[in-house]
Amino acid sequence: MILLLRSLLIFGLLNYNLAFRIQTNGQTPTFFDSEEILELTISGDINRLIKDRKGKPEYDDMTISYMDQNQQEVSIPLKIRTRGNFRRQQNICTYPPILLNFSKKNVDNSIFEGQDKLKLVMPCKGDKYVVREYYAYKLSNILTPKSFKVRLVKIFLDDSNNKIKEKEPFFAFLIEDEDQMAERNGMETVGQDLIRPKQIEVQQFIQMSLFQYLIANTDWSIQFRQNIKIIQNPHTEELFAVPYDFDFSGIVLTTYAKPAEELKMTSVRERRYRGYCIKNMEHFSKSFALFNEKKDLIYALYNSSPHLESNFIKSTIKYLDDFYKIINNPKVAERELQYPCLADGTGDVVIKGLNND
Repeated sequence: MILLLRSLLIFGLLNYNLAFRIQTNGQTPTFFDSEEILELTISGDINRLIKDRKGKPEYDDMTISYMDQNQQEVSIPLKIRTRGNFRRQQNICTYPPILLNFSKKNVDNSIFEGQDKLKLVMPCKGDKYVVREYYAYKLSNILTPKSFKVRLVKIFLDDSNNKIKEKEPFFAFLIEDEDQMAERNGMETVGQDLIRPKQIEVQQFIQMSLFQYLIANTDWSIQFRQNIKIIQNPHTEELFAVPYDFDFSGIVLTTYAKPAEELKMTSVRERRYRGYCIKNMEHFSKSFALFNEKKDLIYALYNSSPHLESNFIKSTIKYLDDFYKIINNPKVAERELQYPCLADGTGDVVIKGLNND
């Protein structure tokens, strides 16, 4: 039985990797296509950096280093600052999210060649939640290439003033640059122009909204670009919504995550469909088929993970089971996904977000 289970997990992981290669459209593997955990050391005034929690964040001159294939240290000077909104606030997170700002001349012939600015998601309340959020991004990658690629890293901190007591490395992850994500898909990024949900290509919007429903994430808005980036096909002018920041989702279940009061929900584990009202359920058929097609890959993503806690994997599989029971039961699916059509519901509530960059 153990050998059979192990074989199934390996088979699932191989299928996942095959699907991932297919989704890259045969392109040359990039920095974000590697599954290897990159060990990085950040050196500089770390104490000052992580205390920069108010007002406009300021850049610090620092270095980032790693060991190359020849076990030679590569050290790159760069500028680093804090970023974000909620996770940057004081007394919320141990480490705020940060932005790595490279100079192109300094990254030539390095692992970061071609990179400019990269978001680094740091642990807020323990790095197990960072890993969980990383897997939410990987789940989105299974469903569509119109998603942000991520890479898991292990961070070592080298504080120049020896004020940071953290000596053990911890998990974090890097997020693909927005422009590179758009270019990879043959798209262009869209500025902060007002975009309404119904302006997004309808099938992609339904698929994106169902993904948010699957992971139980309600912390997003098209109108206010809350945890959403908009990209556009330059030839057809079609608009597509790409989600990010999943730390408030039920599948990640961070200790600080709470649903917005306007939604009248009891927990982030409660699923709430936040697309607009679509009464004809036939419009959901294409997305249902996609999620069913990708089901084995999604389950394999979690079952084969060497980084997630075993209890979390078990609970997540049950959570995924609940989603698939819903979308494959026509009556339940209609009840859940037509929630935005209810006059006394909160499906049409727009929650104004803040700039999370």
